[in-house]
Amino acid sequence: MQAMDQRELRDTLGQFATGVTIITTSSSHGPLGITVNSFASVSLDPPLVLWSLAKDSDRFDAFDETDHFGIHVLPAHDRKLAMRFAACGNDFSGLEVEDGAGGTPLLPSYCARFECRVSGRHPGGDHVILVGEVLRIWRQRVEPLVFQGGRFGSFAGD
Repeated sequence: MQAMDQRELRDTLGQFATGVTIITTSSSHGPLGITVNSFASVSLDPPLVLWSLAKDSDRFDAFDETDHFGIHVLPAHDRKLAMRFAACGNDFSGLEVEDGAGGTPLLPSYCARFECRVSGRHPGGDHVILVGEVLRIWRQRVEPLVFQGGRFGSFAGD
């Protein structure tokens, strides 16, 4: 068994390809978003999904206090949008945002979009796992953005 440090663990976990999502919510400072790749399905009945929020995130308080959030699985052409919300959570400039449940901002670009109500928060080490009950869904048939080994890509291999 190989000894591990945080960098080695992160690099090893990075071998697993994931989809790229932007999670959005409404906050006391306006609309807020964050790029995450920890999205997963939990249950079909009831319809539940989850994602993990780092406790050291500057957006932690807003997401930890919200009752609703939106999940946007990004299309392959939206790398810049993923980077925008990784760096800054309140830059919605130039986006035609729709209002969802609880005032959640819903982005126009997605492969899949889930409008959710928080149904649980669970401690998970240096993260909090947010479980959401899915209220509404949207789907478009476009190539998803993938993240693996510290890089963005797609199934097309670009």
